[in-house]
Amino acid sequence: MNRPAHIVRQAEDDDDPIGAEPNDRFFNRELSWLAFNRRVLEEACNPAHPLLERLRFLSISGSNLDEFFMVRVAGLKGQQTQDVDRRSADGLTAGQQLTAIVREADALMASQQAVWGDLRVLLDEAGLFVLRREAIEGEADEWLETHFRDQIFPILTPQALDPAHPFPFIPNRGLSVIFDLVRISDNEPVRELVMLPHTMTRFVRLPGEPARYIAIETLLKRFAPVLFPGYDVLAAASFRVLRDSDMEIEEEAEDLVRYFANAIKRRRRGRVIRLELETGIPDVLAAVLKDELGGADAIITESGNLLGIVDLDGLVDEDRPDLKFPPFTPRFPERIREFGGDCFAAIKAKDIVVHHPYETFEVVLAFLKQAANDPDVVAIKQTLYRAGKQPAVINALITAAEAGKSVTAVVELKARFDEEQNMVWASALERAGVQVVYGFIDWKTHAKVSLVVRREGSAFRTYCHFGTGNYHPVTAKIYTDLSFFTADAAVGRDAAQMFNYITGYVEPTDMARVSLSPRDLRQNLMNLIDVEIANARAGKPAGVWAKMNSLVDPAVIEKLYEASGAGVEIDLIIRGICCLRPGVPGLSETIRVKSVIGRFLEHSRIWAFGNGKALPNDGAKLFISSADWMPRNFDRRVEYMLPILNPTVHDQILDQVMVANLIDNEQSWELQPDGEYNRVDPGDRPFNLHRYFMTNPSLSGRGASLATSNAVPTLSLRRKR
Repeated sequence: MNRPAHIVRQAEDDDDPIGAEPNDRFFNRELSWLAFNRRVLEEACNPAHPLLERLRFLSISGSNLDEFFMVRVAGLKGQQTQDVDRRSADGLTAGQQLTAIVREADALMASQQAVWGDLRVLLDEAGLFVLRREAIEGEADEWLETHFRDQIFPILTPQALDPAHPFPFIPNRGLSVIFDLVRISDNEPVRELVMLPHTMTRFVRLPGEPARYIAIETLLKRFAPVLFPGYDVLAAASFRVLRDSDMEIEEEAEDLVRYFANAIKRRRRGRVIRLELETGIPDVLAAVLKDELGGADAIITESGNLLGIVDLDGLVDEDRPDLKFPPFTPRFPERIREFGGDCFAAIKAKDIVVHHPYETFEVVLAFLKQAANDPDVVAIKQTLYRAGKQPAVINALITAAEAGKSVTAVVELKARFDEEQNMVWASALERAGVQVVYGFIDWKTHAKVSLVVRREGSAFRTYCHFGTGNYHPVTAKIYTDLSFFTADAAVGRDAAQMFNYITGYVEPTDMARVSLSPRDLRQNLMNLIDVEIANARAGKPAGVWAKMNSLVDPAVIEKLYEASGAGVEIDLIIRGICCLRPGVPGLSETIRVKSVIGRFLEHSRIWAFGNGKALPNDGAKLFISSADWMPRNFDRRVEYMLPILNPTVHDQILDQVMVANLIDNEQSWELQPDGEYNRVDPGDRPFNLHRYFMTNPSLSGRGASLATSNAVPTLSLRRKR
């Protein structure tokens, strides 16, 4: 099922030759993303995972693909419609990319349906059934009919399709069923449409054991006579719509809040990008839907018998611990416990890094709660990109404001698909007296930073938190990220300048430690790679290790090619998109790229540079960041890059986190020069980085207990090759 992220020169069914020579130095971004989602889908086939976790991976692959169409494909469709003459880094027009995308996406959706078929058989064997229409009989049929009449029938609103009733608007991700009926009394044909509301549970569970579920559209077809008494059903089919859900920011938007409130409404009514039809839909019904919803932009496909694979996550909630990963309870850093839970005292004593999800996000909340309740804290500044629907962070800021502290919250309204929730939080914060700032119109504030100013004696001390992930209590349980806490005065001054830059457009000067985009982050990164190039040319050991979600930026890729040509050893851990071609003779011979896909989602951004010695070494230059290496992160977002100077934290991140990622061989895929990802063979020395961190405490968080207990197992790069 593994499919390569090929450099597409010409689609097999495309008669229009490519006008410009493709650039073989880059993989196509969109096809690389589809290859990533293929790797996610492969985890649904991994027998090492429990059955319901495999189902979860299948659902995630469906959610990913939906968003890909709503945003990336919608953008390409917009370019094509507006005849924008813009080529991708690999030299393809929007039309050529769309041709290749549709082919790959259709194959991916076919694989999703095949995987669902396989998992359905395994679920049956495990005593968890998703009933087909023909399997509904006896007491199940009676219960479901009663349930349909009492709980579903009142919610549904069938709509006739005739000259007096124009075709209705179908919302984004809307699942509907279209019927061809005939009235029994006079043999008159009638066509009806039933939209299934988003608030309706996709799968209905029958009472008792074993667990039996039925999809709501199957239930609707089964009990169509209840909804349409006096009619015979000639044909019925499900369909689903995906719409353009990206937002373009008007440069002169006077009121950003009002703009986004209106833009969210427009998103729900965006143009149709993909129309998914149930496999085997009658031609006459398919023709109606294509005519009403297809339009010039829509990609139309028959997508199997279960549309909306994403909704399978509802089955994962079934209480079957034997079919899920063993529960895992994150640790609370012992360093902070040694100070009686006083975060400020622990941070003042020494910098500390918290490794999520292995160490709990509660320590971040504890930091903010302590700041809110501490009478000596005078000011709190906080960026909020994605805070989720759980209000722990928001409540801490509100508590602080109500206690009379100066509280500033930079709320990013342009956080895709979180805009509406962020507007809710912004309103609640403002009502409590928090100074809410929305940042730049053109740039997203993606940096994750907290700043707390505390009166200590006759002076003030600044405490900072820098995160590679969001202030989101839910994702912090499944995303691997780093939370770095420091009371370093120089870092505090830099963080204060960063906030002034966002809130008052005050250009930072003399930043001592922190690099910011779009100000100087890309250039400083390039300078660090240049130092490694110079070391290699001088005959010194030279190396770059980098971990991130995506690598797209052409200028950085070219700099890495230059470094490879000079002999710099480069190891990249890139979970998602990678447009760089590794291992190509004369171009990238010393570059290796791997992707880690497993129980947790690898999300932290970590960069290391040998600094004249082979990696890892104590003198290596080490950084954490909020940024991936993409044009948007360097040019259109406020991001940070922060050096790690504390020796213990340096050792944990470089020798523990990075080495574990490099030597993992149970969840890793290696990118080949032709664009294909090959799963790594564990051989006789298997190593699973997630299992390692679940069972071994971090170096930085252990504090004094490290000296009196068994040492954390040392990791060696010798496992890597």
